Amino acid sequence: MYTSKIFVTVDVVLYKNNQILLIKRRNEPFRDCWALPGGFVDENEDLEDAARRELFEETTVKVNSLEQIGAFGKPFRDPRHHSISIAFFGRVPEETIAIAADDPKEAEWFSIDDLPELAFDHKEIIEKAILKFPTLKHLNS
Repeated sequence: MYTSKIFVTVDVVLYKNNQILLIKRRNEPFRDCWALPGGFVDENEDLEDAARRELFEETTVKVNSLEQIGAFGKPFRDPRHHSISIAFFGRVPEETIAIAADDPKEAEWFSIDDLPELAFDHKEIIEKAILKFPTLKHLNS
């Protein structure tokens, strides 16, 4: 019987007041690089539930709902193994505070116009979010 070696992950583009939440990775790959909050989907877990769980575990931020941006699965996007990430978009109020928890070293809000270099294909994910939600740059929470 064939067992797939492709992993399913989720990433979250979380937006407030023209800023996007990023985490600084504690572990390889891309240790000390900035990335979107996210991680692996557990067996029998709904994708949006996984995205909300990972967001909370890594940043202590809770959201009620997220909108799917799309799927990202180019081979070698993760140097460890082939993974497919389902990316989500959410908005939070301006007063939302993120605190690094679990895996990340830091959690910080960055201006959408001045993002640092990003791990994996997270720049592409953010660009797709901006295309899919054209008012993104002009939204207020």
